[in-house]
Amino acid sequence: MTIDQVFETSLSYPGSNKYNLLAKKIESVIDTSYQTVSSYSNGSVRVTGFRPGSIIADYEFKVKTNRLSDPNGDDFTSANLNVFKTLQEAGIPVSLNAFSESEQKNLSTTEKWYPFQKIELRCIRPPSVQGEMTWTVNGQDLKDTNRYTITNSGNDLGTLIVNNATEKDNGRYSCIIKRTSLPYIQWQTIILEPRPNILLNMMATTLQCTDQTIRLSCCADNYDVVWVDGTETSEGQTTSGTIQVKLKLVNDGSRCLVLKYQIQSDNCVGKTYTCRIKDQPALQTFSYSWKSVTVDTITGTFACNGLIGVGNIDDTVTGACENGKEGAITYQCTSGGWSQIEDNCVVKVIKYLQRKVEVLVVEQIPEFVAQLSNATQKNNLEIKQSPVTVQTIVQILVHIANISQNISIDKIVMEGFLQTVDILVSNDTINSWNTLNNNSTSGNTSIELLGAIENISTRLTDDSFTINSTLSLVLNRTVVTTSYSGTSQLSNSTTEILIPQVFKPTSLTIIVFANLDKILPTRNISNKDSRKSVSLINGDVVVVKVNQTLNNISFTFDITNASLVNPQCVFWNFSLDAWDSTGCKVKPSVNKTGKITCECNHTTSFSILMSPFPDKSVLLAYITYIGVAISMASLILCLIIEIIVWKSMTRNDTSYMRHVSIVNIAVSLLIANICFIIGAAVADQEQPTSVGRCSPTVFFMHFFYLALFFWMLISALLLFYRTVMVFSQMSRSTMMAIAFIVGYGAPLLIAVITVASTAGHERYITKKLACWLNWNESRALLAFVIPALTIVAINLVVLIVVLYKMLRRGVGATTQPDEKHALVVIARCVAILTPIFGLTWGFGIGTMVSRDVGIHVVFALLNSLQGFFILVFGTLLDSKIREALAGKLSLRNLTSSNRTRSTSAGPSSSSGPGFFQRMRKRRNMHNVSEASTISAATSSNSSGGSDTFMNA
Repeated sequence: MTIDQVFETSLSYPGSNKYNLLAKKIESVIDTSYQTVSSYSNGSVRVTGFRPGSIIADYEFKVKTNRLSDPNGDDFTSANLNVFKTLQEAGIPVSLNAFSESEQKNLSTTEKWYPFQKIELRCIRPPSVQGEMTWTVNGQDLKDTNRYTITNSGNDLGTLIVNNATEKDNGRYSCIIKRTSLPYIQWQTIILEPRPNILLNMMATTLQCTDQTIRLSCCADNYDVVWVDGTETSEGQTTSGTIQVKLKLVNDGSRCLVLKYQIQSDNCVGKTYTCRIKDQPALQTFSYSWKSVTVDTITGTFACNGLIGVGNIDDTVTGACENGKEGAITYQCTSGGWSQIEDNCVVKVIKYLQRKVEVLVVEQIPEFVAQLSNATQKNNLEIKQSPVTVQTIVQILVHIANISQNISIDKIVMEGFLQTVDILVSNDTINSWNTLNNNSTSGNTSIELLGAIENISTRLTDDSFTINSTLSLVLNRTVVTTSYSGTSQLSNSTTEILIPQVFKPTSLTIIVFANLDKILPTRNISNKDSRKSVSLINGDVVVVKVNQTLNNISFTFDITNASLVNPQCVFWNFSLDAWDSTGCKVKPSVNKTGKITCECNHTTSFSILMSPFPDKSVLLAYITYIGVAISMASLILCLIIEIIVWKSMTRNDTSYMRHVSIVNIAVSLLIANICFIIGAAVADQEQPTSVGRCSPTVFFMHFFYLALFFWMLISALLLFYRTVMVFSQMSRSTMMAIAFIVGYGAPLLIAVITVASTAGHERYITKKLACWLNWNESRALLAFVIPALTIVAINLVVLIVVLYKMLRRGVGATTQPDEKHALVVIARCVAILTPIFGLTWGFGIGTMVSRDVGIHVVFALLNSLQGFFILVFGTLLDSKIREALAGKLSLRNLTSSNRTRSTSAGPSSSSGPGFFQRMRKRRNMHNVSEASTISAATSSNSSGGSDTFMNA
């Protein structure tokens, strides 16, 4: 009978309360309903067990006569209908077609089955049973035609052949004949014999050819073994006068056979011996029934010599593990002999359980978890000192958690699971975890353990219970109706959990670990390398699982190390493979001495990260915001100065284009900085960053930062044009058109293409920390970095060419002094600002690949002070601008002073004429200079000052 409920592991225990309650209820209902069946013996029904597949209840009953009434007849149909209705009314969901008649049969004549053999099962149809015949294994239809072959001989015999059976084929095989109302089933449970586990004390090796005797030991669980020399068996005899064998028993029950192999210095030849399972002819063709060892001999002198082999410096060999362990040890030859460099030996019983878990079925979970818990407790000393054994147990726990996802786990199984975890995370195991975490292939073992804990905790039954049988962890499973408040009472810490409100009754699981913080990595989303992280987990690790969404949950952690600062409330993000603070925040207002309170809006695995140093992100934030403020003030001042001196500084084409470039560079950077502040505000308000709010900001930042570089390119091209192409003339309007097309058109095109190619996949902006172009998923940031650094390279090439031309033949005889001055200023700007901008974004690339705080600080300084550099090197260091600005300011002050005198005291007879005379002389001097310049110029329509190239 099939019950439409999730199978619970407690139903595997005939003595458990749930088993007994459900069994008695089913027996009572069936006994009452079957009273109408004439052959039924009253009170004889008995539930024999429960199996997964929803819940399959097997039951049997006795009959009064030798012949049972037809199970397909009307009386059974009516009785089963009554059972169905009664169980439904009692709250046990059973479907009307959930009943079947089954018989346990010997479908195979073979008594034992071994891996890789062919299994043949025969189903003989009873004369009274008619219908279509099908096969299932563990309730699943057989669909793999390569593994399974089904044939029918006539109408009464069906045959199922399992080709090359493995341990995964273990299970209940059912031959189902689909009758009209009640299916008829013949079934047999097939369990393959375990593969022989043959262990040798020596692997293939090369030894020095000297007179010596080598002991070769072969052990196998539950099997007798025999040494084979070629095709001859030793079996206690001496072959070629060199083989002596002796049978001995090992404490763990293994039967070992020792072979004494004698190496003779006058007969330096290699020898191969094979250890084979004895008296099992059916297994002789399978490779798992034997193992061979080859002992070669060699003459000479070697730096390293021993039973594991000979070798010279830096040579490596592989040796067998000590008794009670499986695997291999790698040795390296050093000046002091063979040194162990890698130990891959696993405690033998754990290795056995690892093989067993690979074919584990759900109904075997309770027994298996108990075996695992007992094995870890009995061998805890060896386990704690063996990293590879710890890793193997974690893999076993992961497998258990995975196959438990369709059933419910009861307290007994969960307690055994956590007892195993407790041994793995004990203080004595820290060295093993350090080895695992520092190895690239095993670095995620602790995260796999955390994932297994989370996965299995989601499958707990709805019962309320507490597990606190260990010193380092406590589990509380309860049903919450309105709110929850609890405190973990562990030996070294107390963690308080508060859920102020739940919207409906729900099952809640909370597991607090006091030692898990010592083995988990410390990497977070801004620093993915735990080895370079300065943050530490500074409190308990809390796993919270609930069946509904929670908007508010708070934790108060005891601080493990009071010297650490800058707390971060974090959870482990399995998608990002790092600690993540999204949805969690520190509540400093309620923090007490030695405690940190966190508030989160979701449930998973939580803890706190703290650092021994001040938070470098805060330092970078101060540098960035102060620098941006200075940069924006500098840019505004630059634009004001340009407005004041514009007319006096743009009298020729070169000067005009130079100042147009500076103004556009300043405007572009100013708008980009404003966008940066907006993006920073958006990122501070919400994490992960909002695509809708960040995308426009990122677009304009991208566009205007690129415009800054392209206007720098315009300056360099103008310098190249006026210095190298001296005989080529281009009108001002043409130069302006080209400048604006390149300065704004090219950045706009790049920015639009970037959006179009990445926004559709939501890979345009970063997901974390800031509003900026994406790097991790789409590499959209390259759409800024590549053009920017390309322009830096072009500008440097232009600068080298121009300097070469200037040094070789000067600027040119036809170039006006004002143009010479403008060209020199442009060259100076390009020579200074280009390396600064290039260096800035070179460090920007460095921040993508390095978490070094120095690189980030330098980038923040250079990037935030670009406006200041533009003001200094593009404006203030220009002597013409300083003169024009001084003249404007002095003239205004003088005019203002003159007006004040006229108003207060009238014209002065002594000072007035002198002032006008000075003004007249200054004007005449200006006119003379101007006339001289006009007469000397041949290619310009405007006049200018008289500074020469050397005086600029």
